[in-house]
Amino acid sequence: MSETSWTQRLFGGFAKTSERLTANLPGAAGGSAKLDNATLDDLEDALIMSDLGPAAAARIRAKLSEKRFGLEITTRELREAVAEEIAAILRPVAKPLEITAFPRPQVILVIGVNGSGKTTTIAKLAHLFQEDDYGVLLAAGDTFRAAAIGQLATWAGRIGVDLVRGPEGGDPAAIVFDAVKQATDTGIDALIVDTAGRLQNKKELMEELAKIRRVLGRLNAEAPHDVVLVLDATNGQNALSQIDVFKEVAGVTGLIMTKLDGTARGGVLVAAAEQYGLPIHAIGVGEKMEDLRPFDPDLVARVIAGVA
Repeated sequence: MSETSWTQRLFGGFAKTSERLTANLPGAAGGSAKLDNATLDDLEDALIMSDLGPAAAARIRAKLSEKRFGLEITTRELREAVAEEIAAILRPVAKPLEITAFPRPQVILVIGVNGSGKTTTIAKLAHLFQEDDYGVLLAAGDTFRAAAIGQLATWAGRIGVDLVRGPEGGDPAAIVFDAVKQATDTGIDALIVDTAGRLQNKKELMEELAKIRRVLGRLNAEAPHDVVLVLDATNGQNALSQIDVFKEVAGVTGLIMTKLDGTARGGVLVAAAEQYGLPIHAIGVGEKMEDLRPFDPDLVARVIAGVA
């Protein structure tokens, strides 16, 4: 996908988010407004309504107040100023998921609640690596759901990568052990492991992930190299509570946010960056294979603020 078409996909995908934000900005009807306390109050409210979160909204308000308080500002200038402050929050967390492990493979555990788009994201991530000429192996570690195994097998066949799998209800750690051994023996670059997404029993999930980590440690002391949490943007602020839980049970090292094309809550990306500072590796704006791409903070900031 060209950069132009990806930009167009983002503007289309984030349309509901940017419309919600810009419709509530002071002076949205056009013209200009004086950047006084009342205007700043309206701006802060608009940012919170767009799921950027109270902390990010307060930070953006403070920065604009510091730079422009008392001055006239047009709607266009306000959007551009908001975009710049959003970008300042997002830039420190923009970090592509890179294959750097030596010896190979780089082991990437992918976690997230059922329904977050986790399994589809694994396939898209594998495809991204393939585009950079890396060899990829998948492991179906979510043995709790037969549907998850079947879905991952379908995707693996579609993109042409091998899948290590076991029976429904099997031991995920045993599957991961076999997958790491196969990846090591064949010198594959990346091993992406699907994991259970159930949160009803945190203790059980924590024990399962701890067991997987122990098994990995026996074969590769550095593994897992990445623990990536997949978040569904349509959950808005509820996605942040998932970060809290998974940080506790799994030691999350980075985030991928999906389904940004179906929500007015895309601002939650900014809230996550401000509140947690975890790397954001990639974002997804659709179901197609090319609809997951590395996270570009300046582009996303412009898209959220509606600055073409």
